[in-house]
Amino acid sequence: MPIPDDVTGEEIDKDVRQELQSLPKGLAEDVSRNLVMVARLIDEDPEGAYAYSRIALRLASRVAAVREAAGFAAYANQKYSEALAEFRAARRMTGGVELWPVMADCERGLGRPEKALDMAGAPEVQKLDKAGQVEMRLVAAGARRDMGQLDAAIVTLQSPELASNSVQPWTARLRYAYADALLAVGREGEAREWFAKAVESDKDGSTDASDRLAEMDGVEFVDALDEHGVEHEVENTTDGRGADAAEASKAAPAPVDDYEDEDEVEDDVEVEDDVEDDFDDDSDDKGDSEDSPRT
Repeated sequence: MPIPDDVTGEEIDKDVRQELQSLPKGLAEDVSRNLVMVARLIDEDPEGAYAYSRIALRLASRVAAVREAAGFAAYANQKYSEALAEFRAARRMTGGVELWPVMADCERGLGRPEKALDMAGAPEVQKLDKAGQVEMRLVAAGARRDMGQLDAAIVTLQSPELASNSVQPWTARLRYAYADALLAVGREGEAREWFAKAVESDKDGSTDASDRLAEMDGVEFVDALDEHGVEHEVENTTDGRGADAAEASKAAPAPVDDYEDEDEVEDDVEVEDDVEDDFDDDSDDKGDSEDSPRT
């Protein structure tokens, strides 16, 4: 597959570049350029990212960073069996635990939430950094919901990280998951509060918390054309007036009367204690699930 001329391969992380030093110089450059394309496309064009990952994998399958990138590309395309195999291979090469949460989420994608919960209770979780532990909590809560254990999912998400006022990279997603879990059991008032908190912390738009909050408030946006034929979004509230009435109200003269404005957890996730000694047995991967994990 063609790679743009402006992609040199130097854009990749320095640790990955160091891994690639074990390869001949020309091969290392080819692999690094393909890895750059994987990173560049994985959000906007997962299929394209997957194609580049397969090229990198063909060129350097013994490099852990390549196996990891191939795993994430497969994961983005809901190829959970393939992703899990690549993550396991990368983990065997490095001995690290960083991929443990996403491996557990692959188990969810394969329709095995019980195994994901087993992994959430494994010793590897204690070796994760704070971000990894929060991610594992999100996966465990999702597995509970997969199994219909909605109240347990709520309890799983209750944690010091959820209660903290400090905004971290994981804060918006954790608050969003908690709000969604509350809504699933009909606790709408609390759900609205936590969706609002998710919006406050979601600076990069990683969730659709603002849309969910607007939906709960009965606000929707409809397309309307102005006098120049340009399409705009117009707020349509639950009073049913619609876009035309909203435009008319904007054009109406302001009333002459003056009005006064009215002012309007548990620390750790507890899951099954019995953990399988070896999660590296690929024999039970029976194919990919149609359903995507919902974390």
